[in-house]
Amino acid sequence: MNKEEKQRTTRQNKALHQLFGMIAKELNNAGLDMRRTLKPEIDIPWSTDTVKNYLWRPIQEAQLGKESTTELTTKDIDKVYNTMNRFFGEKLHVHVPFPSIEELIEYQKELEKKVDNN
Repeated sequence: MNKEEKQRTTRQNKALHQLFGMIAKELNNAGLDMRRTLKPEIDIPWSTDTVKNYLWRPIQEAQLGKESTTELTTKDIDKVYNTMNRFFGEKLHVHVPFPSIEELIEYQKELEKKVDNN
């Protein structure tokens, strides 16, 4: 990482995890479970973690040579997102926009409600 590239922020990390959840929901709604997308033998719905581990991380490792999302810079996130989003559009006809600040704030409120209810 050089001086121009900054470590991803806490807000970007939260947005990434929100994005993974949004992608999981969109793929599931489109009938594109993991079986149809990755392996034809098993019907497995998407989750935030499976999007991260089976979609995001392989692109990240191939494109950037970085294993962990904690290693990502702000520019790295854009690169991986653009690659993944292009694949979704061209191959799966699915588009999930990167979460806006407003969506991120709403997502954080939902998480806090879940914690308060437990």
